[in-house]
Amino acid sequence: METYVILRDLAIIILAAKFMAIVAKKCKAPGVVGEIIAGLVIGPLLLNLVKPGDFINQMAEIGVILIMFSAGLETNLKELKKSGLIALAVACVGVAVPLGGGLLLYLCFNGFAPPGSDEFFRGLFVGCIMTATSVGITVEALRELGYLKGRVGQTILSAAIIDDVIGIIVLTFVLGLRDPSSNTGLVIGKTMLFLIISLVGGYLVYRLMKIVDARYPHTRRIPIIGLGLCFIMAYAAEKYFGIADITGAYVAGIILCNIRDAAYIDRKVSVNSYMIFAPVFFVAIGLKTDFSHIDSSMLLFSICFVLVAMLTKVIGCGAVGKICRFRFIDCMKIGVGMMTRGEVALIITNKGLNLGIIDSSYFTAVILLIIISSISVPLLLKFLYHKAPDPET
Repeated sequence: METYVILRDLAIIILAAKFMAIVAKKCKAPGVVGEIIAGLVIGPLLLNLVKPGDFINQMAEIGVILIMFSAGLETNLKELKKSGLIALAVACVGVAVPLGGGLLLYLCFNGFAPPGSDEFFRGLFVGCIMTATSVGITVEALRELGYLKGRVGQTILSAAIIDDVIGIIVLTFVLGLRDPSSNTGLVIGKTMLFLIISLVGGYLVYRLMKIVDARYPHTRRIPIIGLGLCFIMAYAAEKYFGIADITGAYVAGIILCNIRDAAYIDRKVSVNSYMIFAPVFFVAIGLKTDFSHIDSSMLLFSICFVLVAMLTKVIGCGAVGKICRFRFIDCMKIGVGMMTRGEVALIITNKGLNLGIIDSSYFTAVILLIIISSISVPLLLKFLYHKAPDPET
């Protein structure tokens, strides 16, 4: 792609995102909703001014990495410790219920096949697509509402991160049912190794950064080093451990969240995120939407797919919240906060396409799920928090 075309596309994306974010806020909706709608308007679905491509996708990936790094920097470790076991339970049930719901949905549309058959396996794979939560949009919505650091916000954030890891393990296990050469134990081992290295290495980095921060307080080198750590951990998580890069970025933020200049790092990083990378991430969701190849049967399946994927998260995660003695309204916040799907769902779907498990028509259902959940979750969270603000914030 010619350089001038890239510059034109970025100009359109940034200006459209900002304009639609302002419109959304005027309508009492979170700005991220407007940015996603901007992608629908300027993308192939309507005006076709900007087409999705490798460059936009890469910029979008940096956007979600920076969002997750900022989320890590803003993490309250005391609240995280309090919500750790609860978040683990929310994540486990938040994977199991959508997995079962997706399997049941597929079998309802294609006939109830016995376990071990190809149709049963495809149903399990459809369930896998539903498992992973995309935390980036929820994080941005909670930050915009001012409730990211609250007990409910930290529970959602922690559960979504754990959910991502569990979802990858489940996917590997399901693929192992079809391909015996897939080593589930190896993936679990890599995940545990990443956590151990992050714990030990993260503590050493934290001590070193405290020394550097004390010697050079409030200087530019501090956020530059922090940003470098973010990208290194995002790369290492994906490349060497098979874990989503956003998990590595979030862990990098947690490592630095207790140093004195954590807020300073966050402020500097957020300038880049707010100005260009985050808008590209949210707009890119809309750019990828194309309903031109959908037929009536696939449309019905897609609608049911969206409903099942969203409701199973609310029911599963909300039920765990109720068992853990959250207020009913807070259980709804947790369930709604876990509804969003994004890049991980697309990655899993693409994996199925490459392996010949499902055909390209399923992308319609996944894109529809991403669009509807991405737009509805910020709106629903705003409504729920308006009705019942967190008492500790």
